[in-house]
This record gives sequence, C-alpha cells and structure tokens, in this order.
Amino acid sequence: MRTLLDERMDATIAALTGPGAMLPLTTVERGGRSYPMIAAAPPALPAYYAHYCQEHADKTFLVSGPERLTFAEVYALAAAAARALVAGHRIARGDRVGIAMRNSPSWIALYMAITMAGGVATLLNGWWQAEELVAAIDEVGCALVFADAPRARRLDGAEVPVVVLDDTLPLAEALAPLLDRAADAALPALAGEDHATILFTSGSTGRSKGALCDHRAVVQGVFNYLAQALTMLSIAAQDGNAPTEQPSTLLTLPLFHVTAEVPVLLQSFAMGRKLVLMPKWDAGEAMRLIAAERISYFVGVPLMSFEMLTHPDRHRYDLSTVTDFAAGGAPRPVEHVRRIAEEMGAGGGGAPLIGYGLTETNAVGTGNWRGNYLAKPNSAGRASPPLVDLAILDDAGAPVPQGARGEVAIRSICNFLGYWNQPEATAACMTADGYFRTGDIGYLDAEGYLFIVDRKKDIIIRGGENISCQEVEAALYAHPGVAEAAVFGLPDARFDEVPGAVVHPRDGETLDAGALQAFLGEHIAAFKVPVRIWIADAPLPRLGTEKIDKVALRATYRALAAA
Repeated sequence: MRTLLDERMDATIAALTGPGAMLPLTTVERGGRSYPMIAAAPPALPAYYAHYCQEHADKTFLVSGPERLTFAEVYALAAAAARALVAGHRIARGDRVGIAMRNSPSWIALYMAITMAGGVATLLNGWWQAEELVAAIDEVGCALVFADAPRARRLDGAEVPVVVLDDTLPLAEALAPLLDRAADAALPALAGEDHATILFTSGSTGRSKGALCDHRAVVQGVFNYLAQALTMLSIAAQDGNAPTEQPSTLLTLPLFHVTAEVPVLLQSFAMGRKLVLMPKWDAGEAMRLIAAERISYFVGVPLMSFEMLTHPDRHRYDLSTVTDFAAGGAPRPVEHVRRIAEEMGAGGGGAPLIGYGLTETNAVGTGNWRGNYLAKPNSAGRASPPLVDLAILDDAGAPVPQGARGEVAIRSICNFLGYWNQPEATAACMTADGYFRTGDIGYLDAEGYLFIVDRKKDIIIRGGENISCQEVEAALYAHPGVAEAAVFGLPDARFDEVPGAVVHPRDGETLDAGALQAFLGEHIAAFKVPVRIWIADAPLPRLGTEKIDKVALRATYRALAAA
C-alpha cells in the first residue's frame, strides 16, 4: 500500500518537473534511444560552477580546519588553475588528468580546474598502493597526475608527470606551484558529450576498471539528486518546517568515491551548501563538527552513523540540526534503522535515509526516506525520479514478473559511457535497450520498493568499499609459496563484511598467515588484505567444472570464524 509520504513526494516531483516549472523535462537521444533529461540543467560542469558560484558568491563553501572559503574564492582559484593547465601544461580537451590526494580544498579546486580546462578528471583511489595506482594511471593513459606527498612517494618512478602539492597549506598557497604557470589562456567551450570524469570501480574481474562519464551524465545526475532535495524541502515548507539557515554537510567520504563526488560535492554548488571537510573519519570529531557548524545533513557509509549512535559521548553534542542521517554503499542492519530513528531522531531530530546507486550510474538509483524507511528498513527504496528507470531482469535481459528475483538494472541519461578501453566489459554490463546490469540480485514489491537479496558479482563490501575477490586472489597467487587461494566475505559487526582467505601451499613450502598479510600489504590497499587467512594442508575442494568450490569454503570458514 502506498504511503502518504510516497503520495506527497510523487505529487511534489510532478509539480517540480512539469511544463513551466523549476525543473521541466525534455528528451535527449543517446545510442539510438530517447532519455528524459532535466532541461534547466547547464550542459557541462564549467557552466554549472560559474552560475552557482556567482549566485552564492559570498556564502561559505569549504571549511577545512581553520580555513574558510567562499564559493567566489574557490571559483577564482579553480579558474586560474584551469588556465594554468591549458597554458602551462598543455592540457587539451579529453586529456586524462589524475588526482591522487586526500580530501582537501586543493582536491576540490583541482577537480573543478581539470573539468573547466576540458580535461577528464581521473579520480585515483588514495588508499591504493603503488602498483594499483600505476596500473590505473597506465590503463587510462593519464597525461598528468596531481598528488599530495604520501601518494607522490608511491608514484616515485612513474612514467607520467607528477605535480606534488602540499594540501596542508591554505588553498592559494597549496596551488601556488600550479598557478605560477597561469596565463590568460582561453578555456574551451564544452558540451554535454565531452568527456568529464573517470572513476574506478572494483568488480568481479580483478583490477579496477575506469568508468568514463560525459558532462551531461554527471550534471544530470546532480540535478536528479537536486530534484529529491527540492522535493523534501517543499514538503518541509508545507509542514511549516522550512529551514532558516544555510544548508551544510560533513564531507566524510573520500572524494574519489561517486557518493562524495556527485550528491555531496557537486550538488552543494546548486544548493549553496557549506561543506565541512574531515580528512579522517572519527565519530567524536564528527559530532563536534556537527554541533559547532550546525550541520543539517549527514551522509556516510552505514558504519559512520552507527558509531555516532553508540558513541559514549553522544549526549555531550547537539545533533538536532541534522534532518537526515543518510547512508549508502552498503545496507544498514534493520535494528540500526530503528535505533537511529528512536535515539537520534527524538525531539524532531534526524531521520534515517538510505540510497542505492553505483559508480556507473553517477550514484543515481533509489532512495528510501524517513517513515518509508522505517516501514521497510531492509529495502533500498523506490527508483529516484524524474530520470531513473529501474528494472529486474533475467539472464537474457528480459523483465521478470513483479516480485520475482532477478538482476537489478538501471537506465538513465546519468549512466556512464563505458569502461575505458574495455569494450568487452562494457558490452557485458549493458543490455541492448540501455540498462546497466548492476550485478546485484533483487526484487520489486507491489509499491516498487527494491529489495536486494544477493550478489551476482564476486565482491565483498567492507563498510561501503567494494573489494574484488579475484584481485585479492591474484595478489595471493603472486606469492611463490601459494598453490591455491580462495577469498570470500566474513561477517563483521563493524564493517558488515570483511575479506577472509584460505590458501593451500605449494609442495615443500611452509606458509604463515601473518607473513602472507604483510606480503599483501605491499601490493594491495590495506582494506583489501584479508583479516583472517587459513592455511589448508589439503588441496581446496573443486566443483565438477574444476573451479574451486567457494560456496562450500565460505560456509566452512564462516562457521570457523564464528566459533
């Protein structure tokens, strides 16, 4: 049965997107198919920055420790950096330019500058080790990489030019090595079809793939999120609860993740929203910042809101300014949803919210809001209007009957163009009629709510971070003493799931779990290293196809871990 909130949200979004309204819809052709598109959105990111940085010029945009920067200040520095990229570094339309840095105002200004200069902002995972960083840079052919000192050390000896910036300095000082090469260069006029970003995704096939998006997909993804925000703002106003302060949020997630990039960073331009940066997650510090900066919206992986919920010092901080405690990247346990509503939403405070989207969809997908989330706490919610077309497909790509299980698929103009230089992988994840196959298994109930029940891809989701089992297995096989290896997820109270592994040594070899973990730590990011490694004396069990029987191994070793 449809809820009152569903009816109000549907009526409001229809009013927002109708002819002559704030966000009217039009259509656009891509790949021989017509897609709905928000007509009011600028065609590309440079026009988007320029418009909203002028509209919100004097408002605080970035807070990073003692540094506070307005929209106008950040825009001016980003524009100067863009001209330096064109004039000093000869960056041309379509050149890939990497960012390998922690979250900082410098990261944000560089992202803006690269996309304003016509480059493709290539967002490198700051947690990667040297081999992973170099592989990604080589994969997409970066012309230039910006790095902070820790990442620069990992890139020592890389063939690509690396510009090292000290992002611990105030923004103008941090960008000085780049701005020294600034000139009055003309910036290109970009269209929606120009390439804008590459983000890396860990699927089931080993090393991360570079997901390429054009400007139109990114901007439309932002505006689809903006439509949701305006919907809830309108409902709040109807109820007499319209906000009276500048919207604000903590930047808790790494900017190389699509959630931090699109709905957090980019949406903030249009909203005139203040971003308070946290270089490293700490629940106590997050609550201090929420109270000090009067944060109105919180988003992170589910673990983050739960750590605040259960923190012994929570009573010391006023968190009542937060209207929503949102999460993405992984499901929330049902009990967490109830406790957030009861304990953190008491007295009109924050309500729980969950979203589901992927790197390949620019984070656009579904949302489950407030009372609806409490009623269906194990659901990812309904398809996010006005642009998302959600379907459940069988192996042949045909829709299954309502309520039947199948692969979750998303179609919208916000979807990516494909994996860089990997046409086979792109073809494998797209249907002939334009749906992106997510690799998640789920079903839709009678009200259109999505329930994800399994995973088709061989991945582990550790606190919202995807880990390819095949990639970790490949790293194990690089050890000369390993004959067989299998990697799988283990339940974990904090991260929901963590990697575990079982290995069988080569004849005559002796393996030690701690030494294997240390070996892996030199080759893959720390979050990918299995927390438990079992050494099996006998060869690993195999199926009739001669593949290792990971289902049986997972069941056996999960039981051992639980015991």
